[in-house]
Amino acid sequence: MSTVPNEDAELAGRLRALGHPVRLGIMRRLAAEPETCACDFADVFGIRQPTVSGHLKVLREAGLVTTRRRGTQICYSVAPDALVAVTAVIGELRDGVAIRPAG
Repeated sequence: MSTVPNEDAELAGRLRALGHPVRLGIMRRLAAEPETCACDFADVFGIRQPTVSGHLKVLREAGLVTTRRRGTQICYSVAPDALVAVTAVIGELRDGVAIRPAG
């Protein structure tokens, strides 16, 4: 029986969180506009606020976003360290494929 290292399980959770089009869109928006308030996403994606909250919760639990309270609003930003780990594993996969001989 093999076990999955904790780091791999964490990375898989982050990749899973990015696997939904709305969550990926939220991350792209946050990369371009840090400190975006949760209320702004409903209009951008044409979805209701409870749905936005659910998507933000998934991203937050995966460690992909950070929050900061500004008055009564909660503002979100990308958690850079989380993306470093995700891009590193994708880079490893890409590099592994690139060095294999064709055919």
